Amino acid sequence: MDSRKRLLRWAGGIMLFLGIGHLSLLAVISVAGVTGWVDRGLWAAVPLTFADQGAAEFQNKITFWAGPGGFAVPLILLGLLTWHLAGRGVAVPAGIGWGLAVWCALGGVLLVPSPFFAGTIAGALIIVAARAKAG
Repeated sequence: MDSRKRLLRWAGGIMLFLGIGHLSLLAVISVAGVTGWVDRGLWAAVPLTFADQGAAEFQNKITFWAGPGGFAVPLILLGLLTWHLAGRGVAVPAGIGWGLAVWCALGGVLLVPSPFFAGTIAGALIIVAARAKAG
């Protein structure tokens, strides 16, 4: 396996681990909130209102934005795309790596302690892979 493919597979694996781990942790920690969506019916289970809200409604929105509305799903999709492109021998543009690295570094600084910093590793691997010669 050439170095570009190996770097991109590691980057994709890190992103998949972070995204799936985040959703799994949310399902364990906020099981009552997630099951509440099913009980209320999935349509508008998290209403977009700006009026005064109670603690339960506020927690419901936090659960949504920490889970399916947050970074986990796009990170999983980016990880799958990176993994797929690596298998085809296609380099992910370095700009994607820079964006991911900066976003994860900023997120890690703002939310300490968190695994956000692991995303900077994935971003750096994408940058290095984009600059590596195809093997």
